[in-house]
Amino acid sequence: MREWIVGRNPIFEVLQAQKRQSYQLQVAKGAILKGRLAHIIQICESRKIPIRRVSNEKVDAKGHGHQGVAIEVNGYPYCTIYDILERIEEDVQPAFLLILDTLQDPQNLGTLLRTADVTGVQGVILPLRRSATVTPAVVRASSGATEHLNIAQANLAQTIVYLKQKGIWIIGLEHSPKAKKPQEIAFSIPLAFVVGSEGQGMRNLTRKSCDMFLRLPMRGHVDSLNASVAGSIALYLAWEQRNFEGESAVNMS
Repeated sequence: MREWIVGRNPIFEVLQAQKRQSYQLQVAKGAILKGRLAHIIQICESRKIPIRRVSNEKVDAKGHGHQGVAIEVNGYPYCTIYDILERIEEDVQPAFLLILDTLQDPQNLGTLLRTADVTGVQGVILPLRRSATVTPAVVRASSGATEHLNIAQANLAQTIVYLKQKGIWIIGLEHSPKAKKPQEIAFSIPLAFVVGSEGQGMRNLTRKSCDMFLRLPMRGHVDSLNASVAGSIALYLAWEQRNFEGESAVNMS
């Protein structure tokens, strides 16, 4: 199945990752061909990807926030749990995974995936059903980080059992009295964070499968954090405790 990705950063990352086949690039006639857009066109020309100048209205139809450019590609290429475990075996760092239990909002998913890429997460696992998937909206929300991640869809209950057999600790994010504070957990262990859905949190079966829970202390007036914010903070806490291994310059745009 083909789909359209819009936005200069997401398209650039699609082309850089080369995980998908690209069929054509459409550029709005009024777009100024400089900066990242010029680089995108250069890459497409070098790979003989057809480039078409079209009206702004045609690009508008491909998606919101297109910045004058859209690319037609095949659907997102999910990997398997075995691909993720192979990636872990090749890495010098202990397992660092993210499990998303029925997260619904594409913006939240995209934000978490962007953080996952920045913090060096080796794999992301989504449920088979009742969850946001990697759509063009999620690609844009992640600024193209989706293209550099290993993302699998799987039965979470079975997957968690399998990961535990491989020595990976399952840590659920939950604001409850029994949950540990960040300083009480050694994030250097092989681990997988579990982030639940925006409204209900983790499902009961997933919660029962967790080895421990993490709560983020709060001192303000609200009693909870957005799922993507909480997940992002947890990922950074773990990465910090691992001494920011693999740290490099990051573009904040």
